Amino acid sequence: MENCLFCKIIEGSIPSNKVYEDEKFLVFHDIQPAAPVHVLIIPKKHIASANELQGGDFALIGDLHKVAQQVAQQLGVADTGYRLINNCGVDSGQAVHHIHYHLLGGVKLGALVGISDSHA
Repeated sequence: MENCLFCKIIEGSIPSNKVYEDEKFLVFHDIQPAAPVHVLIIPKKHIASANELQGGDFALIGDLHKVAQQVAQQLGVADTGYRLINNCGVDSGQAVHHIHYHLLGGVKLGALVGISDSHA
């Protein structure tokens, strides 16, 4: 995991604009926000993608949803609505191979998914 961008952010060797941190998770603002509120929720345990989840990792993802609720409340989007997105694999757009969830809100969000123009 020495070349993992998110592991470096967790260890502090790459700075981030933190929103929340505990012993299991780190939440920070996305550097290329797609909405007024756009944060990344990452477990501190390195798991490459949802396809790599096993055993106790499923409980960890349950805890991640609790963190998402708390952060949505903290950022003022819990009542108006927010989107929680996990990309799994290259075709989904997963660019960093450390499982993470995008929490987006603060505006009425458009369509959930679509096929890129190259596939239409």
